[in-house]
Amino acid sequence: MADDDDIIEEAKAAFERCDENESDNRENALADLKFGRMGEQWEEVDKEQRSQEGRPSLTVNRMPTFIRQIVNDARLNKPSIKVHPVDDKGDPETAEILNGIIRNIEVQSKADIAYDTAIDSAVSNGFGYFRIDIEYARDDSFEQDIVINRIANPLTVYGDPASTAADSSDWNVAFVTEMMRKDLFEAEYPDAEAVDWEALRADDNARLWFESDGVRLAEYWVRDEITRTLLRLSSGEVMYEDDFSPNQEFFAQAGITVEADRQVPSHKVVQHLITGAEVLETTEWVGRYIPIVPVYGDEVNVEGRRYFQSLIHFAKDSQRMYNYWRTAATELVALAPKAPFIGPEGAFDDDPRWATANTQSHAYLEYSGQIPPQRQPFAGVPAGALQEALNASDDMKNTMGLYDASLGARSNETSGVAIKARQREGDISTFHFQDNMTRAIRHGGLIVLDLIPHIYSEPRIMRIMGEDETPENVPINQPIPQMIQGQPQLDEQGQPVTKAYDLTVGKYDVTVKAGPSFTTRREEAANQMIEMVRAFPQAAPIMGDILADSLDWPRADEIAKRLKTLLPPNLQGEEDGPDPQVLAMQQQMQEGLKAYQQMGQELEALKASKAIEAEKLKIDQMKAQADVAKVDIEKFKAETDRFAAEAEARKDIAEAKQREFDALAKMNQPPEPMQERRVEVARDNLGNAQMTETEVY
Repeated sequence: MADDDDIIEEAKAAFERCDENESDNRENALADLKFGRMGEQWEEVDKEQRSQEGRPSLTVNRMPTFIRQIVNDARLNKPSIKVHPVDDKGDPETAEILNGIIRNIEVQSKADIAYDTAIDSAVSNGFGYFRIDIEYARDDSFEQDIVINRIANPLTVYGDPASTAADSSDWNVAFVTEMMRKDLFEAEYPDAEAVDWEALRADDNARLWFESDGVRLAEYWVRDEITRTLLRLSSGEVMYEDDFSPNQEFFAQAGITVEADRQVPSHKVVQHLITGAEVLETTEWVGRYIPIVPVYGDEVNVEGRRYFQSLIHFAKDSQRMYNYWRTAATELVALAPKAPFIGPEGAFDDDPRWATANTQSHAYLEYSGQIPPQRQPFAGVPAGALQEALNASDDMKNTMGLYDASLGARSNETSGVAIKARQREGDISTFHFQDNMTRAIRHGGLIVLDLIPHIYSEPRIMRIMGEDETPENVPINQPIPQMIQGQPQLDEQGQPVTKAYDLTVGKYDVTVKAGPSFTTRREEAANQMIEMVRAFPQAAPIMGDILADSLDWPRADEIAKRLKTLLPPNLQGEEDGPDPQVLAMQQQMQEGLKAYQQMGQELEALKASKAIEAEKLKIDQMKAQADVAKVDIEKFKAETDRFAAEAEARKDIAEAKQREFDALAKMNQPPEPMQERRVEVARDNLGNAQMTETEVY
């Protein structure tokens, strides 16, 4: 490593190159800043001469109105940083956590002040800056946080003269100077020599922003290109060798080995805090970018040299002419005749009230002579001076591209469409300032994203911020049990299912969502879409999410996401796609609906089977009843057959007895008494048998 003397000499040479490259831009920036914001619009020679002659030098400064129009429009339409996964290890849910962390960083560090100061400087003097720093989260903790800070004085920053990128992503050298009071310097660096950093010509301008009694320090940022060894491990993970070596024993215990390696280009950033005589501190920056982000104004490249111009740079002559003609009109009116009455000599001698007739009201005035005094008419403001002032005013507007409609003033437009068209012209003419701010914020987001895996690498509870600025505490870099209805979710083996938001794994990229004026393009698009929905209501279901996203509503993005989930699947693949949580809920709802439908079918089938069984049971009962009836019939028939058989038997016996009786009668043999009795019984039995047979049949 180079010693302190070498670093000082190297820094001085680099500072001289930076100063020489930026000398014109810095002189123009300071001149524009004093002209537009401080109102120093008269040349000192002219102002001194007019003062000696007793002539006025009026300044009617219209520049701040034009500047605030651009700056405040940018404040209304702040770009938002969005993180997206790039490789297969990038997790969409982790990307949302990163979005929440970046929003929390912006809120905690009041990044809106840094952004507003930078765009104000870019519009007022041609360039502005903000920076990303690392600070300890609390006084009693070793945890660090990323913060976004403003740079109030852009003239304290010197960028890389070899840079060509619009967002400074290729800066390899930079300086940030600051003035420290001598007593504070001696208290913080008691062993250091109180030698001021050698300021060159352009830096002398920056001295106007500071106290004279102090020691100027300089942050000397250097980014060197280095070569690092990239390893591919047997687990499929890819990491640098300097990250693998300290944990080599752990990987060996896990059975993870190195399968391949290759050399890749990388960068190393170092910050030196120096005075004009020595190096006070040296810090290795963990990121790969110099964390100073420029916001440029109107950029012009002439023969390889970059010039940055403010909004008012070419409108200064028109402002000077406006001041001159307004001063001339005032001067001509001031030199107009002051005596309101004229009359013959002695006409005013009789009444002393003529002396106060110009300042007081009197009921009457007396005069001497025949001709009364005459009141002199007021000549009025010279028309030529007023016309030239109006011409100068129009020249200012035309030069900057901002017209009355853009400034909220009445113009010759009569219809709303014409007014919006003129406003759009103003927005388009000055949109490059907001676009440069968007690029700067995107680069700032890349710097923050590059720092997050290094600063937030340990398990901790991070506060994230939602798009509606609702805070939430989320554990990072540690397993989190997944819960369903308050109960841990289990896998097929009965083990708890966990999810880890690992900020050190995966590759992510940054985009910035922004557009032209918040008051023009977005409102007009929303109005046109509303008119389309009114004329064609069938289009509402397929464009409702886009319409909601274009409206200036609180939580309009959330409404747009919910409406997007109602679209057919083939229309949900645009941009970021539906919210993963919403998709998961939809999947659960679909699975629940399928289970409900299946249960309904099973219930219907069960009901049908029960009905069939009941019918079968009823039939069986009817069969049983039929069998009982059949048995009864068989029994009745058997009884009947028995009665018939018995009757037939008695009939046969009776007939046999009758034949025997008839045979004895033919033989003329009287029956014996007993035999006669038997014949009578036989006759009776025959009669009973016939009677029984008659009853049966």
